[in-house]
Amino acid sequence: AEQLPPGVHELTATAPDGRTARAHLIVAPPRLPTPAGRSYGLLVQLYSLLSRHSWGMGDLGDLGELAAWAGRTLGAGFLQVNPLHAAVPGPPTDPSPYRPSSRRFPDPVHLRIEDVPEFAHVTDHDRVRSLLQRAGRLRETVLQQGALIDRDAVWELKREALELVREVPLGPGRRAAYCDFLAEQGTALEDHATWCALAEVHGSDWHRWPAALRDPRSAETARARGELMDRVDFHSRLAWLTDTQLTASQRTAREAGMPLGIVHDLAVGVHPGGADAWAQQEYFAAGMSIGAPPDAFNARGQDWGLPPWRPDRLAASGYAPFRDLLKALFRYAGALRIDHVMGMFRLWWVPHGHPPTEGTYVRYDAEAMLAVLVLEASRAGAMVIGEDLGTVEPGVREALRERGVYGTSVLWFERDWEGDGRPLPPESWRADCLATATTHDLPPTAARLTGEHVDLRDRLGLLTRPLAEERAEAAADTAEWLDLLARLGMLQGAAGGTDTSSEEAEIQAVHRYLLHTPARLIGVWLPDTIGDRRPQNLPGTWDQYPNWRLPIADAKGRPVTLEDLAASQRLHALIEILKNQVSPSGD
Repeated sequence: AEQLPPGVHELTATAPDGRTARAHLIVAPPRLPTPAGRSYGLLVQLYSLLSRHSWGMGDLGDLGELAAWAGRTLGAGFLQVNPLHAAVPGPPTDPSPYRPSSRRFPDPVHLRIEDVPEFAHVTDHDRVRSLLQRAGRLRETVLQQGALIDRDAVWELKREALELVREVPLGPGRRAAYCDFLAEQGTALEDHATWCALAEVHGSDWHRWPAALRDPRSAETARARGELMDRVDFHSRLAWLTDTQLTASQRTAREAGMPLGIVHDLAVGVHPGGADAWAQQEYFAAGMSIGAPPDAFNARGQDWGLPPWRPDRLAASGYAPFRDLLKALFRYAGALRIDHVMGMFRLWWVPHGHPPTEGTYVRYDAEAMLAVLVLEASRAGAMVIGEDLGTVEPGVREALRERGVYGTSVLWFERDWEGDGRPLPPESWRADCLATATTHDLPPTAARLTGEHVDLRDRLGLLTRPLAEERAEAAADTAEWLDLLARLGMLQGAAGGTDTSSEEAEIQAVHRYLLHTPARLIGVWLPDTIGDRRPQNLPGTWDQYPNWRLPIADAKGRPVTLEDLAASQRLHALIEILKNQVSPSGD
């Protein structure tokens, strides 16, 4: 191994009797390098961040604009977004970014149409004018009329625009770049685009397709691909355009002075009816889905409806699907957040038709998977953040730390659980983590401080105990934290005032506390900067709550544009606290 370059090598040994054996050897650096100094960054769900140029939901143009502003004006070191994986098409499209059709290829719904060079050369000016007018009306229904983000309506408009764009011939340079992308992505892109084309004809669940088309390698599938080659090329082109804009966003972030740039999110699995599950059937366990066992928060356990990778098939391939997935994401990521990173060690498998209580843990070769992760991240010069919240078996966090993978620490969960259960003092936090006040699955800080998150769950019938009891427990939890903040001298009047009991002052104090921990990365939930009360996702709900469809709003629930955020005095007052202690260079 010491004589081999970093990579995954296939070794062959031959016995005297002629028998041969093959194995893969993963040669990887021992760990990822630790970033110099510390930095802070913004956390945002991209779809929720509308600007005056969005077509009804946040897009990659908005991502680049936010990165440029946050890096140059706010001194932010990174910008973390939700998974931008390709979704299973609707209507209705599942709005959750954590149940994608493909994790390897991004979703073209995020494209900024005006930034596609060929769009400026569309000759049907009346169609273009109509598209822009309809996009403006769609944007205003969200920003002015309080409508929910309608992903399907946005995609209907963008697809119409992209059909027009495709009629514009690519210039020689653009054509060469597209051909290079096709060659680099190879069979994986061909499979993805073929699935997209077949889904237009037969629906978005490949299990319901004609039997011969359920096999991506069948002669019938090859024949259908030929017949639909025009549509296969269309979807390949969309993947290229989206990859191009994602790469541009990362370049913009780095040019703005961000040492990390864009932190992308890797979902824990894929939709069973989607492109990855169709194209990589041999790597997924049929008849199984992943979830979580019963715990103190959910006595019935959880079934996430996502098929698990087979550890034996992964190992036999030298972890090729995992390697290819990481390579694809690191193309445009300064860092990668891995959702439920514990899944690299074990996953709770639930047989179809059975409750989660009848599932079992299935182990993966964590040493091999971590080696692949470190190998690909090192090649890309990127760092990795693992979402290690919830039930974490002993040894997992230690193994991740040894390989240089950061963890995730959320303020409200950091208590002395082995002692008196009180809030953990800042000096007792770990350093190799991303420290935050909240996440996309938790209440915004303003809602937690005011107890509004309990009232919301009560209105939706989600409480398992009397409302008064839930309110009292939440208030006691918050009071303990506020008492600690006050004793540490972190509660000060907001924006130069003297009222230390105001919600804005308390949110500022929470972030002062994060700065006093040794955490090398500090994350600020962007909606917290303007007092947004509404969670982007409320676990345990489906149609009772508009998960993944809310624009960022102020404390009164009024949608706020990117331009409004940039001018917000409340945001700048909070960020000033962070800028005084953390520089964009990570010092």
